Amino acid sequence: MPVAAKLSKLFYDRLGEQIADELVGWFNAVDLTCRSDLREMKALNFSRFDSKMEQRFAEQNALIERRFAEPTRGLFLSWAAQLALLVGSLARA
Repeated sequence: MPVAAKLSKLFYDRLGEQIADELVGWFNAVDLTCRSDLREMKALNFSRFDSKMEQRFAEQNALIERRFAEPTRGLFLSWAAQLALLVGSLARA
C-alpha cells in the first residue's frame, strides 16, 4: 500500500496543483518500486538462507549418523564374539 505523500500548502501555492500532484504521484511510484525491490531482495535472501540451513542440517545429520553408526557396529561385533564364546563354552560342556 503506497503512502500518500502530502506536501505543504505553501508548496502547492508555489508550484501549482498540477505540478505538486505530479510530484506526489512520482514519490508514490518511487516508493512502490522500492517496496517491490525490497520484497524481491527479501525473498531472494530467504531462499539463500533456507538452502544454506537445509545443507547444514543435512551435514549435521550425516555427522550424527556416522558418530552413532561406528560405535553401534563395534557393539554388535563384540556381542557376536561374546555369543560365539558362550555357545562354544556351552558346546564343550
